[in-house]
Amino acid sequence: MALTSLKMMHDKDPKDALLEAIGDLSGYELAPSKILVGIYQRPEKTAGGIIITPKTKDEDIYQGVVGLVLKLGPGCFEDDDVNKFHGFNVKVGDWIEYKPSDTEKVSVKGVMCRRLSDVLVKAKISEPDLIF
Repeated sequence: MALTSLKMMHDKDPKDALLEAIGDLSGYELAPSKILVGIYQRPEKTAGGIIITPKTKDEDIYQGVVGLVLKLGPGCFEDDDVNKFHGFNVKVGDWIEYKPSDTEKVSVKGVMCRRLSDVLVKAKISEPDLIF
């Protein structure tokens, strides 16, 4: 039996919503290998009509594994003596997957975000619904 996707129904594209909400980050400077990601939060209903409870949506803030890259530190994804990225890189506007316990939760300009090191990015994904 094939698994079907729970395609989410957003009122607004989640990437556009996060980028608009965070606005200009020129005054926010990250340490060299750090990444700031906006936490993806699921909408209230899937395309198939399944209702996502408020409690489940709130858990995305604490347990969500997907975020939108909002800002990169100046040394992100640079090879050094310890870490080799083999050409893997992300840019602002990319969706990434990470392990929540490896990150720091922070609110930036009222937007729930996570800060993590470049080496803790698990994957780059085309859209957040691939994970949920």
